[in-house]
Amino acid sequence: MTTTTPSAMAGTTADARATTRTGWTGWVAFAGVMMVILGGLNMIEGLVAIVNDQWVVWSNANALLLDLTAWGWVQLVIGALVLIAGVALFTGNVLARAVGAGVAGVSLVANFAFIPAYPLWSLTLIVLNALVIWALVVHGGEMRA
Repeated sequence: MTTTTPSAMAGTTADARATTRTGWTGWVAFAGVMMVILGGLNMIEGLVAIVNDQWVVWSNANALLLDLTAWGWVQLVIGALVLIAGVALFTGNVLARAVGAGVAGVSLVANFAFIPAYPLWSLTLIVLNALVIWALVVHGGEMRA
């Protein structure tokens, strides 16, 4: 991994700058690792909702759009997709980054809708998904090199 300063890159062509890796590449690796972890956490959240659909924090089960078991299946499927997209990020492919950001966005929205059932867990996953989206959108292009 090489890092260059803007003054060192002043005389280079646009193609050379596009293929130069910087220290920000670590954010994309962070996003990949976090997506694998978030996928696992979403899957655990889904399994808990499927197996134990009677227990809800503050008895807000009626505030959900779907039955808690149905939400569990939604979380389980989204978690599997997030996990697979996180593994695919390590290829450096632009399609993997686009799918990763999209799946993280879907996970963010699903966890937002799941707040009445598990507020602290859902808010934690929302923040982590937002951080993953930021890393992929802002620094994702540096994985091309």
